Amino acid sequence: MSKYTNLFSEFMIGSLELSNRSVVSPMTRTSAQPNGLANERMVQYYSRFARGGFSLIITEGTYPDLTHGQAYENQPGIASEEQAAAWKPVVDAVHNEGGKIFLQIQHAGAIVQYNRYTNYSLAPSAVKPKGEKLKAHGGSGDYSLPKEISKKEMEAVIESFANAALRAKNIGFDGIEVHGANGYLLDQFHTDYTNLREDEFGGTPENRVRLSVLVLKAIRNKVGNNFVVGIRVSQGKVNDFYHKWKGKEDEAKIIFENLASASLDYIHTTEFEADKPAFGEHSHTLASLAKKYGNVPVIANGQLGEPETAEKMIGNRETDFVAIGTSALANPDWPNKVKDNQTLSKFDHRVLDPIAVIREEETY
Repeated sequence: MSKYTNLFSEFMIGSLELSNRSVVSPMTRTSAQPNGLANERMVQYYSRFARGGFSLIITEGTYPDLTHGQAYENQPGIASEEQAAAWKPVVDAVHNEGGKIFLQIQHAGAIVQYNRYTNYSLAPSAVKPKGEKLKAHGGSGDYSLPKEISKKEMEAVIESFANAALRAKNIGFDGIEVHGANGYLLDQFHTDYTNLREDEFGGTPENRVRLSVLVLKAIRNKVGNNFVVGIRVSQGKVNDFYHKWKGKEDEAKIIFENLASASLDYIHTTEFEADKPAFGEHSHTLASLAKKYGNVPVIANGQLGEPETAEKMIGNRETDFVAIGTSALANPDWPNKVKDNQTLSKFDHRVLDPIAVIREEETY
């Protein structure tokens, strides 16, 4: 019997019952074919986590269209039936190992390292992203100045998310997660300094979160009520790690309440340290604020690879699930090891090559 009774209890997300509270966090692995097709390496990579005891796996960000959605070189897509079909062996392999799998749908917006389909990017406003591109993911130099997205283009983005979600449902994914975090398109709308719009999509927090709400509603209308739909939310970004919401808890309340109004099944928060206060010493964690104001199940991500920390957050009802990232790369059997009180391996940065690798007998 494991001493981590909270971690190894069952819990529901939407209509889906999960056998424990351990989730594999979505991680950029850039291991697909150049044309966005999933492949055998990805079959082995994802199924290994299910075999290791994780009840749920969330895939890497997957682009939903053949125009502006792609963020990385060798990123998988689900923008066509061909790309969707390539994911089916991954889904089947995870199911055969007893796991569940959600597809994360991501639109790059201005944070583009590489895009094979177009030579310019879209964003809420024509604001050049901070920082420099990531060489490991096909980029170099400064980010390009994006074009301000039009309302017609926003409608196309909404439709692309909805169609991608339906493709995911049709090939057997157990749910989808909208990527509304880490500086990508939807998060660019959430963020005051990247969203300078003066229409109904800019200005107040209610307006800035409006596009995400419309995306979620369109997905729900497309996939129906018995398919899990969630969203990932963060303050920090790949190119602005320490960003915080200026409105603090008041802004968090508006964001989480509005997202939850869109028939959402869960919210996934990600912070550098998920168990630390979101807005200074005496504030609550971002995950607990999502639970308080979203009133849906919450997945927390951010340095939760120590089982004691994960167990405590669940026990304190700050979150319902913990999403494990680098600790899962080091320990693809993290739940099984924790349950059996085995020693966990330390994370080795060599696995971030960034090609999808789990260094177990050099299988891949």
